Amino acid sequence: MSLLNAARTVARTRAAPRLNAAALSVAARGVHTLPALDYPHDALEPHISGQIMKLHHEGHHKAYVTGLNTAEEAYAKASTPKAKINLLPALKFNGGGHINHTLFWKNLAPVSQGGGDLSQGPLKDALEADFGSVDAFKKKMNTVTAAIQGSGWGWLGYNPSTKKLEVVTTANQDPLLSHVPIIGIDIWEHAFYLQYHNVKAKYLDAIWNVINFKEAERRYIEAAKQ
Repeated sequence: MSLLNAARTVARTRAAPRLNAAALSVAARGVHTLPALDYPHDALEPHISGQIMKLHHEGHHKAYVTGLNTAEEAYAKASTPKAKINLLPALKFNGGGHINHTLFWKNLAPVSQGGGDLSQGPLKDALEADFGSVDAFKKKMNTVTAAIQGSGWGWLGYNPSTKKLEVVTTANQDPLLSHVPIIGIDIWEHAFYLQYHNVKAKYLDAIWNVINFKEAERRYIEAAKQ
């Protein structure tokens, strides 16, 4: 449920006094669910271990989904502007975590299903035009993402204003709003530490072997139409 939908729910509740708090709670609860992966947890090995994927997906992402549903339910029940404002950080953090990870799983594919394979096409052409070469793009993406202080995300995003692909970052679980996300790389420690420890560079080098460039190209083509 979006903030707009939550506000509409509150408005409907005021217009219909007989709708009690219990009914509102049922209506608001459980809207978001953990998406299933398109591949087994261990399908990205040896580049990303099955242990990491299981913990990342069923542990961390699930926690964001639960947190988002809880925050949206509380927002729908909040009766004052102050109470609603106090809930915004939880909505942003958990909502961003859900959005980012849902996109991230689609960003990945086993090598047997084309992971890491960037064929000639619109995305490759755009990367070469905007970065000079695909290798130059990967180097910049890795460098910028590795430089994030603390936790966050590295992104290949499409800038609707310049009509170009650009490398940008977001902190914590902030979603990418300035650009259309094409590829996102999670640089939170839970995404790599069990396998790569504190060596971010090895994780960033390895992840390109399982990037789903077909999905990235689909996003790019859709974004470029706008």
